[in-house]
Amino acid sequence: MTESFTGKIWVLDDDIDTDIIIPTDYLALKSVDDMKPYAFSPLRPELAGQITPGDIIVGGKNFGCGSSREQAPEVIKALGIKCIIARSFARIFFRNSINNGLLLIECDALHDEVKEGDTIEVTPGTVIKANGKEYTIASLPDNLMEIINAGGLVKAMRKRNGLS
Repeated sequence: MTESFTGKIWVLDDDIDTDIIIPTDYLALKSVDDMKPYAFSPLRPELAGQITPGDIIVGGKNFGCGSSREQAPEVIKALGIKCIIARSFARIFFRNSINNGLLLIECDALHDEVKEGDTIEVTPGTVIKANGKEYTIASLPDNLMEIINAGGLVKAMRKRNGLS
């Protein structure tokens, strides 16, 4: 995923935990698609309905903290979020996101430089362009990008083993 992409951003603050991303009450629903309307509902009940495919979340520090529920990155990906850019991520959320093919980017400065509704351009592993400024970002290791580009760990392993 070295191609650049643009998207409208949604700004969230620090410590967005997995209970905010998808509350426990909705984990019993049959599918992630059934859960989508309830994403972020404790924080902003209207948000899931406003997100459109290709949008980008810009978060503060410790995004994805809390329990290690895999449904949190799954529901974000199902909403069509292209990537999440945050100051920092909870480590288990980071790995669950990669395993589900959701791109995460750490960028400390971006959160304070953008506002909700701005459009930004992202070149994974290289740079984020927002409001006339450029923010250099680190690249993920090739093995993690292979998983993201395949759409998740299972798909990457199926592809690697000639099963897809």
